[in-house]
Amino acid sequence: MSDKSQKIIRMTVLNFPYVKARIPIFSIKLSHNIIFSCTFAVNIKRRKYTMAENIRKPEWLKVKIASGENFEKVKQTVSKHHLHTICESGKCPNKSKCWTMGTATFMISGDICTRSCKFCATKTGKPLPLDSQEPVRLAESIRLMHLNYCVITSVDRDDLPDKGAQHWFDCITTVRELNPATKIEVLIPDFDGKAEWIQKVCDAQPDVIGHNLETVKRLSPQVRSRADYQTSLKTLAYIAQSGIVAKSGIMVGIGETQDEVVELMEDLRSVGCELFTIGQYLQPGPKNLEVVEYIHPDLFAFYKEKGLALGFKAVESAPYVRSSYMAENSYINSKLAQK
Repeated sequence: MSDKSQKIIRMTVLNFPYVKARIPIFSIKLSHNIIFSCTFAVNIKRRKYTMAENIRKPEWLKVKIASGENFEKVKQTVSKHHLHTICESGKCPNKSKCWTMGTATFMISGDICTRSCKFCATKTGKPLPLDSQEPVRLAESIRLMHLNYCVITSVDRDDLPDKGAQHWFDCITTVRELNPATKIEVLIPDFDGKAEWIQKVCDAQPDVIGHNLETVKRLSPQVRSRADYQTSLKTLAYIAQSGIVAKSGIMVGIGETQDEVVELMEDLRSVGCELFTIGQYLQPGPKNLEVVEYIHPDLFAFYKEKGLALGFKAVESAPYVRSSYMAENSYINSKLAQK
């Protein structure tokens, strides 16, 4: 192989690193080995970079992974009782911190969702039948963990006639029966806005019922697969009218504007929502929605101040805030605000 030929091939690899397979770059008759090397060069796959990859994570999003005795206890309890947590299914960045504190957000009705929202890491597809023993195992796990405050969520179960409302009722009442002193917060689907199914959850009398708007009105159709903005507001209005504390949350960094976030908070207050969470969206996987922007902590502070001014009893607003993050503190603060 001549020096000139070697130089040509090196230039080919350098200048065309992501070209499609077997596209001819030059047509010079070379030896067998040289043709092989050239073909290999043009077979390198083009890489598709996501916006999340192109945007470097700022310092405030770098966290220390925690672990310890409590972390292992939570892990063993969840595993032993065959339970699911949104901490794992949703790839929550707070998993290590919360588990080290001895708490977790339990996910009922299986780990396969019937919806496929673009931001969510939970598996989607055809769920398994409901487990009739899940309420007992859930209640026993909460007892063993000595939780003063528990948070329960679920996948969407559009495959069921009542969207899983009865199972929700069974889980909440069983937890209450075995843990009478434990405060219960639930994060529910929209149940397609059907009053009778939302009422079934209200009948179980949890202390807080949350339902997330997820994002601003303009972006809702792009981000959520079936739920819509107005149905979510209708669901929250029904919860508030029932006399139970209503809670909602959103993620930011997906293209919303400040004015749109403020408008969303005003909409939530108009239907009686009392607790609000807002956190940075982080792309959980390559098939999920891309990050558009990493929001500065100062803007999160502004959103918290604005939310409290609008009348929310408690607002959790910071990059790593999620729906159930520090939920007990929000509940306590809301009660203090009423005094």
